[in-house]
Amino acid sequence: MRHPVDATRRRRDGASDRTRASCTGYARPVAVIGELFGGVGLLGQGLRLWATSPRLMLLGAVPALVVGAVFVAALVGVGLAADDVARAVTPFADDWPEWSRGLVRLGGGLAVAALAVLLAVVAFTAVTLLVGDPFYERIWRRVEQRAGDAPADLDRGFWRGLARSAGDSLRLLLATAGVGVLLFVGGFVPVLGQTVVPVLGALTGGWFLTVELTGYAFDARGRSLADRRRGLAVNRARTLGLGTATYLLFFVPLGAVLVMPAAVAAATLLAREVTTGPTAAPSVGPTGPTAGPTGDYHPPA
Repeated sequence: MRHPVDATRRRRDGASDRTRASCTGYARPVAVIGELFGGVGLLGQGLRLWATSPRLMLLGAVPALVVGAVFVAALVGVGLAADDVARAVTPFADDWPEWSRGLVRLGGGLAVAALAVLLAVVAFTAVTLLVGDPFYERIWRRVEQRAGDAPADLDRGFWRGLARSAGDSLRLLLATAGVGVLLFVGGFVPVLGQTVVPVLGALTGGWFLTVELTGYAFDARGRSLADRRRGLAVNRARTLGLGTATYLLFFVPLGAVLVMPAAVAAATLLAREVTTGPTAAPSVGPTGPTAGPTGDYHPPA
């Protein structure tokens, strides 16, 4: 049986190696690619919980199924209106030749759809975590206990935690919208708008998904949303690997339902690596840096 201290030391050594290999300006491309696949591997570990804890994972799938049905209906509506929106935002092309007008408006319709999908995925994650908070908290806690060195239970102030969580989610959604608008404009650029912009959209969606999903583990350790972003930024390649894989699997039929609880587990593993690494930023409170939890636990942002 592994000793908890040895497990902690291995996690810290691994985080140190990842920091040196993929988080500096001199990182080798091979190391960065390895970190990307390492993030994907974390999602694979989360998916294995379907075999070891199927009842718990089924509970986590229920909120994703309910919330997902609502968001799919909304996206269908956006898709049906995409052509009208594209015409509305490209009045300058009314007098263009038919082929060029059609090309620009095709790009506009795709940009509208991509922006809607990006916002929908991040909003879906936030709403699902709020609706299914008791289930996802159990998944998070199970992963923490199995990995060892789990943070102590904190007294929950439900309404206070809910308000803070909603505020953090709103800030993340606004940040996503800001980046999404830039990608929307880029979608009108021929060729680049249909090739580079979708890739950037997937990476952006993956980043904000991971920030959202790691809320349980960071919050339990007294870390703020700003701490969460800083910690994940230090491990950016691994974060993008996990988040982008999750983002893409959400587009597989019923993928969001099956992947959502696994992504919570995977994000917990990533957050543990980040918070136990030698470069982990301390939580910054009103009186300065603090080394541990400083407030009530609340649902993730």
